Amino acid sequence: MNSETDIQLSGPFSVTDAAGRKHDIQAIRIFDEGYGIIDVYVDFAAAIGKERLFEDQKLIAQVLARLRQIGYAGPDFGHGDLGLQDDKLIVLEAPEEFNAFAASKGWKDLAAEFAEDEQEDWHSEASDSQAASSSKLDALKNKFKT
Repeated sequence: MNSETDIQLSGPFSVTDAAGRKHDIQAIRIFDEGYGIIDVYVDFAAAIGKERLFEDQKLIAQVLARLRQIGYAGPDFGHGDLGLQDDKLIVLEAPEEFNAFAASKGWKDLAAEFAEDEQEDWHSEASDSQAASSSKLDALKNKFKT
């Protein structure tokens, strides 16, 4: 966990998997900025080995319940990219509805910022183009007046 780029959504708590085993979770966290889809990192206190806990619906339901306790109000979500799963970590992929909750915790949507910049550029180019068109039109009018 990197405190400079992570936002911790929850501290330690315990969950039980579908087989009845207890697991201690250190934190639920997200990166402080991203492009649209947010990966939610669930850090375990001990190694989970090759257990595919990212597929354990009972465990994921408890993680989601924790997120709902702290203010998330949206649909369930499932596991993230299989390559992101690790020995002491499961990664869940949040739906778009999670973005508003994440933003309330300090997450920055770089895609929205990029879209705003593009929109500003488009308006700037349009007004520059309009000014150029207007001067060309004036020049043509003057040419035909004489």
